[in-house]
Amino acid sequence: MAPCFLSYALALLLFFLIELSGSIVSGRVRLGSRLLAKEKQAWFSDNGTFAFGFTPTADSNDQYQLAIWFAQLPVDTTMVWSPNINSPVSKDATLEFDTTGNLMLMDGDTTVWASNTSEAGVELAVMSENGNFILYSTNLSVAWQSFAYPSDTLLPGQPFTVSLELTSTKSSSHGGYYTLKMLQQPTSLSLALTYNVPKSYTSSPESYSNFSYWSEPEISNVTGDVIAVLNKAGSFGMVYGSSSDGAVYVYKNDGDYGGLLSDVNQRNSNALSVLRRLTLEVNGNIRLYRWDNDVNGSRQWVPEWAAVSNPCDISGICGDGICNLDRSKTNASCTCLPGTSKVGNDVSCSGNSSVTGKCGPRHENLMSQFKISTVQKTNYYFSESSVIGNYSDKGTLSKCGDACLSNCDCVASVYGLSEEKAYCWLLRSMEFGGFEDPVSTLFVKVEANASASGASSSRTPGDSSHESESTHEKVLILPIVLSMAVLIGLLSCLLYINIHRKRSIKRALESSLILSGAPVSFSYRDLLGWTTNFSQLLGTGGFGSVYKGCLKDGTLIAVKKLDKVSPHGEKEFITEVKTIGSMHHLNLVRLCGYCSEGTQRLLVYEFMKNGSLDKWIFHSLSTRDRLLDWSSRFRIAVGTAQGIAYFHEQCRDRIIHCDIKPENILLDDNFCPKVSDFGLAKLMVRENSHVVTMVRGTRGYLAPEWVSNRPITVKADVYSYGMLLLEIVGGRRNLDMTCDADDFFYPGWAYKEMTSGTPVKVVDRRLKGAAEEKEVMRALMVAFWCIQDEVSNRPSMGEVVKMLEGSVDINMPPMPQTVLELIDEGLDHVYKSMKRELNQYSSFSVTTHPSSYATCSHSTISPR
Repeated sequence: MAPCFLSYALALLLFFLIELSGSIVSGRVRLGSRLLAKEKQAWFSDNGTFAFGFTPTADSNDQYQLAIWFAQLPVDTTMVWSPNINSPVSKDATLEFDTTGNLMLMDGDTTVWASNTSEAGVELAVMSENGNFILYSTNLSVAWQSFAYPSDTLLPGQPFTVSLELTSTKSSSHGGYYTLKMLQQPTSLSLALTYNVPKSYTSSPESYSNFSYWSEPEISNVTGDVIAVLNKAGSFGMVYGSSSDGAVYVYKNDGDYGGLLSDVNQRNSNALSVLRRLTLEVNGNIRLYRWDNDVNGSRQWVPEWAAVSNPCDISGICGDGICNLDRSKTNASCTCLPGTSKVGNDVSCSGNSSVTGKCGPRHENLMSQFKISTVQKTNYYFSESSVIGNYSDKGTLSKCGDACLSNCDCVASVYGLSEEKAYCWLLRSMEFGGFEDPVSTLFVKVEANASASGASSSRTPGDSSHESESTHEKVLILPIVLSMAVLIGLLSCLLYINIHRKRSIKRALESSLILSGAPVSFSYRDLLGWTTNFSQLLGTGGFGSVYKGCLKDGTLIAVKKLDKVSPHGEKEFITEVKTIGSMHHLNLVRLCGYCSEGTQRLLVYEFMKNGSLDKWIFHSLSTRDRLLDWSSRFRIAVGTAQGIAYFHEQCRDRIIHCDIKPENILLDDNFCPKVSDFGLAKLMVRENSHVVTMVRGTRGYLAPEWVSNRPITVKADVYSYGMLLLEIVGGRRNLDMTCDADDFFYPGWAYKEMTSGTPVKVVDRRLKGAAEEKEVMRALMVAFWCIQDEVSNRPSMGEVVKMLEGSVDINMPPMPQTVLELIDEGLDHVYKSMKRELNQYSSFSVTTHPSSYATCSHSTISPR
């Protein structure tokens, strides 16, 4: 009975693995952490809803934005916050959360932005699930938060006070930008959208800002604090005073029954059930969006409300040009002012008359050098500082134009009717743009030798006739030449494509392995070349052998040749590979591509410079110089748990790894842990779509349900993780036959010291006691909860992450039944039996019956 029992018990025990992280622990960021722009690194919230880090700008892959964005949306990196929204940084930029608690953005040697919290006693940073990045001081009070410094977006629950403003990104065509802020009037307060012209236009830019083109609502006789807020139900408005009815809606969602006040009182509450954002766009409109997962079969942002329905109601939308609506009255186009014109494909206009001097050296009028160009049915936005005067006595169109021509300070005049009374405004500058108005006329002063281009209506019918005749002549003369040119061009393009298509595609694939979408299909010949005929073996495992490869540009890759994959399931194989390749997490190894030709099935991964975790936690002659300190081990443990929790709980198709061990935890350049081989169990040979035959697991990491033929769930991975966690703490195998009979069985010794209150005694002896006792105690308790024999007593991996972080209390776990039975059997007797077994067998594997609850990997182990 004893040998049989020992084989059963020992097959349940042994080791598993964990990850290194570096700087992020489930949304929490520690002092000394750092992000690199060129690596596109980021810190994520607990559930991965938001990310804070570097993302490439839309215009260039060499320019980056430090930002917060929605991290879980497919093919969408919509930013919700940035400290430098109009000033991107280069690929050499870094963000450092230094030991003084200060966040500092550096671009080379230049400090671009800092949180200025060095003296605030900051100890911790958190990327929260509501999109707020928070710096906490000693007593968990908020020392700094991104919600207090909004850029162009408000998120649900984010308070917007009188001292704050939203700022749009600057227009690439004319450099103007917009702001949303509260304007304080003598007797009222209102939300106002304003246009700000480029500061280069004037030496006193305050004269050219705060021109309000929209304001709502207005609150009269305000008492108490005023806060604008977008609530979780999708309503937006202002809350003031202390009374329960002190709320004024800008927009109220039909499904909102809680009101604005509830979100103001709980603005730092939990994650968002429905993703919404209120964004001040580059075109000046403020728009409320909701993320919808099913819009005619696609997932996208859906607009729920906009401040302005007519885009031409927004001043500055065309810079100083003129906004024209199409027939639908919803889309706008821009034309230039008379005397200016567009150059090439540029949307901006040159020859800007608003900045051209009109007076002589002694302020004399130079009428002979200028003329008036008339733009019919057009009005113009202008500020008080640009007004010379209102000449209401100029009762005719011609007189209003002549009045501007005779005033050397005037650059334009606007004539129209207001309540059946004529007005004639003379303007000394034009910054805010024009718009269509059937009862107004715009007169623009231009140089006498300049053509009135753009929106001018001063052309004569003869001009149009001449242009028509010229165009007709060109059509008659050039048709053959143009046709031949087009034909030759098409033939040249087809020839070029035929010759270079394959070569171009190959170069593109080689230089873009790190993709954001599905993995790339490679040819077997390419992989032979990249791996030099599979000559450099990195390691072997239950799924196959792994070889080192190198692309022509020097990029290192790891190529895994899978064993025992069905040769007739190519379509199924590709489908499963694309599913695995679509999973992206900081603590998962990235699948870049695959090969499926004939019987060949290969996977291409990113190369991990520091290899697998076992090389760093277990002592051997070849790795005796490798030693991880305690803080690194604990970060690796948490990072590994996060990676497993991701494919257990956050993926559409729940995945069971079935082979968690140190050899399957890889470490990148920064010792960030990456779980490898996840999801590969689904690719192994199967009798049908749900069952795997002859399942073998690595000795010492198998949960009891494998041997007792109970249903296999994700809790089998939890058990394996617990065994791995013990080995990370101890720096040794859980069952080490090179030790003597007293301490060859690590779990029994570790449990004894844990319950005695001396957990540091079981930490890797090479660390010489240099470990955080509270973290050691926490890790041991979590490990023993994970290896409980009863499946229901084991926590989920999400709960494991929270327990390791210390966000939940942990009760003292009972001694696992298997460990207890081994101790009761007598460790000396077990030790002698194991010695005999190792002498008898050269290899060991455990074979189980099929399970209908999961598919698992093949894995073998050599004797230790």
